Amino acid sequence: MSDAAQPTAAEVRAAADAVKAALDRHLEAVERRTGDDDPAVFDAFNALAAAAEVYDEFLYDRYDEVTPFEIPGAEDSLPPYAGPEEPHALSVLIRRDYAVAQPARLLAQAQRLADLDPEGREGDPVPVVGAGVHAALGVLFGEYEADEIASRHKEFGLEEGDSTLWVSALEELPEAGEWLGAPFEDADPELVVCRFDVSSVFDEEDERDGERDDAVPERA
Repeated sequence: MSDAAQPTAAEVRAAADAVKAALDRHLEAVERRTGDDDPAVFDAFNALAAAAEVYDEFLYDRYDEVTPFEIPGAEDSLPPYAGPEEPHALSVLIRRDYAVAQPARLLAQAQRLADLDPEGREGDPVPVVGAGVHAALGVLFGEYEADEIASRHKEFGLEEGDSTLWVSALEELPEAGEWLGAPFEDADPELVVCRFDVSSVFDEEDERDGERDDAVPERA
């Protein structure tokens, strides 16, 4: 970065002061919290995260230095939990993205499965794998559970993309068949008890952090 584009020393100092003020506001919100999911604490947390991120960027751009701590950004946080205090049921929402990296391998694996059961499980004709990827995917996902495909995706010519898993709390199980027409329509972040995300972007961030750590002495 050129000197003209770097933040000034005064801007770095102002960013540091903003972090100090955000810390005070966060502590005050915590001291006055009205419950585990107090929105004032949530807002103060996000403000602190934003201020810390600006300071960290300015500090690095100006002095090639980093802070010894990391606060998750607001965009990585879930909204305050608004579900039942004692859930009697739960809903697990999973999304996994794949690229069809090797169509020939996918088709070959699906054909192998079709050849093992040429009449189909219920006596119906097996889809013609040679018709294309659509039919091959139908055979593959009809034979294996989604978790097994996730663990063996390379074997099937697939390449992993992003994935996420949400565990949401429910008062009670919905009626059988109630949501099958639109299974993800009622996904509500405020009911999420926990979530787990996997993405290559996290690896890229770790690599960037590693490059930055290599540029400065390590701290305890």
